[in-house]
Amino acid sequence: MTDLAPPVDAPQHEPGPRPLPLFLDLVRRTGERDPALAAQALEGLRLYQLAPRDQPRPARPIMHQVADSSLRDCGGSGRPIVLIPSLINPPTILDLDPACSLANALASHGHVLLVDWGPSAHRPLSLVGHVRERLLPLLAGLDQPATLVGYCLGGTMALLAAREIAVRAVATLASPWDFGAYPPSARAALERLWRGAAPTAAVFGALPPEVLQAAFWSLDPDRVVAKFAHFASLDPFSAGARRFVALEDWANTGDPLPLLAAAELIDELFSSNRTGRSDSSSLTDVPTLHFTAANDRIVPAGTAAPGPCVAVPAGHVGMVVGRAAPAHLHDPLKHWLGQL
Repeated sequence: MTDLAPPVDAPQHEPGPRPLPLFLDLVRRTGERDPALAAQALEGLRLYQLAPRDQPRPARPIMHQVADSSLRDCGGSGRPIVLIPSLINPPTILDLDPACSLANALASHGHVLLVDWGPSAHRPLSLVGHVRERLLPLLAGLDQPATLVGYCLGGTMALLAAREIAVRAVATLASPWDFGAYPPSARAALERLWRGAAPTAAVFGALPPEVLQAAFWSLDPDRVVAKFAHFASLDPFSAGARRFVALEDWANTGDPLPLLAAAELIDELFSSNRTGRSDSSSLTDVPTLHFTAANDRIVPAGTAAPGPCVAVPAGHVGMVVGRAAPAHLHDPLKHWLGQL
């Protein structure tokens, strides 16, 4: 069986933020009030484009496959623990490198399997369609109920799956459920962006990743400029610089979001809050734990599903790959798994 997607690999594009014109516009606006910071951000961009890349890690082997979606075997033994990534970026964020790999961290508590959704062009499905036609059949192929650990929209889909199939437990990581808890301004801005992008998305059958990147950046544009300015001050061969490059390469790769999934995300979740308005008593009858990121602008803590929560002092991505992730996420998650 051929691998569907490489793990942490050298980017298959010209290294740089996506979309680059928007990034340059953010830098221009920063330059109007802080020319030195803008210049340093541009230097950070140049250094990022020239930065050395680590050799690709060997792809995790495929254990089970449904269409072009698969479960990748990340090691361990015992009860299955299935890591479910979002649909928006590659699944490698949950197995980025040995120092911060959530997959590696959990291998001492079970048999860890990572969902690889496969090429989006082969998945003309809604979010619910991804659950019913890909995730549920993958889980049904296991010999016993799994513990589901979902990141971002992967956690939302894990909770939906737990309503349809027997699972042992569910943990969500920065996963939205009550979309009504988003600030009204953020929901309105996303709906405007969707209305502008929908005609083009309809032609191609998918929402371009540049549109989603622009939406994420609009939540905290100053941080986008500041992080590249900070990168300019790092030793390019340091662990911090290499982690920055790996994360940016991850953030700037990934497939478009299938049109049906994008439409359901905006119209049914962000606009109508279908999940948040549902009866929470029927959410799931298995143990659940929700990890929220205290500094998360993409998925605010208030959007988490009802149930026990653990607040992680980090941002949306930093909670799973930051330097403190082993202490603030891995350890409490492993403790919870050990008590099931």
